[in-house]
Amino acid sequence: MKTANTVNEVRSIVREWKKQGLSVGLVPTMGFLHEGHASLIKRAHEENDRVVVSDFVNPTQFGPNEDLESYPRDFERDCRLSEEMGADLVFHPEPSEMYHDPHTYVTIDTLSETLCGVTRPIHFRGVCTVVSKLFNIVTPDRAYFGQKDAQQLAIIRKMVLDMNYGIEIVGCPIIREEDGLAKSSRNTYLSEEERKAALCLSRAVKKGQEVISAGCSSESVLSAMKKIIEAEPLAKIDYVSVVDALDMQPVDKVEKDVLVAMAVYIGKTRLIDNFSFEVA
Repeated sequence: MKTANTVNEVRSIVREWKKQGLSVGLVPTMGFLHEGHASLIKRAHEENDRVVVSDFVNPTQFGPNEDLESYPRDFERDCRLSEEMGADLVFHPEPSEMYHDPHTYVTIDTLSETLCGVTRPIHFRGVCTVVSKLFNIVTPDRAYFGQKDAQQLAIIRKMVLDMNYGIEIVGCPIIREEDGLAKSSRNTYLSEEERKAALCLSRAVKKGQEVISAGCSSESVLSAMKKIIEAEPLAKIDYVSVVDALDMQPVDKVEKDVLVAMAVYIGKTRLIDNFSFEVA
């Protein structure tokens, strides 16, 4: 496995692969990889001849007073996991390699204005910008994203459609701990007590799935989920919402495919979780 720090290095390596007729899969990450990332890399390895993992804590998707400086990093560990899962190249640029002031942004309206976009208004602008740049640098055939960041996945799909990228976007299932907590790099912020408290998210997901499967309204689903979260003293709800699976707009009646998503603070750590429900 190779590593590269510059755009030119990556382009040179990928160019040689493409000359040989090899397919390329991209797994964009912010590093500090866990089993969720590993599942993306493994799938990319299974479906492509070559796999590029980007390992870049993207500053443009962090707002003021967010955890850019404290976001966990361990590049050597990331490289070991990437290689074990079948990656061929890890792209690990400095911010100065990716951005030049002033720089261009890519923005997706509407889809980015609900859920996480309400309290993190610049987040998805930063996500779209860095992913767009990675697509241009790596020119992958496929790119892999986790369903845990479901709103991000929907936004990336929309960007690919609108910008005419010839890239297949592959959404991969949420990977959970044995007790149900969704895998996240930010789980490392949690104290032992907070780690136990964080299970209210996965319990709320399970309850929401039961209620929505019984044919109940969005209001009933949200009420049942909020009741579980609010019973946990260390939890503070950012949002719990039922939205259209395609446009991310809130829905009152579950008459089409929906996403049920939440963001919850456990202490100072903001965690997200979700589930999808398809109407038969």
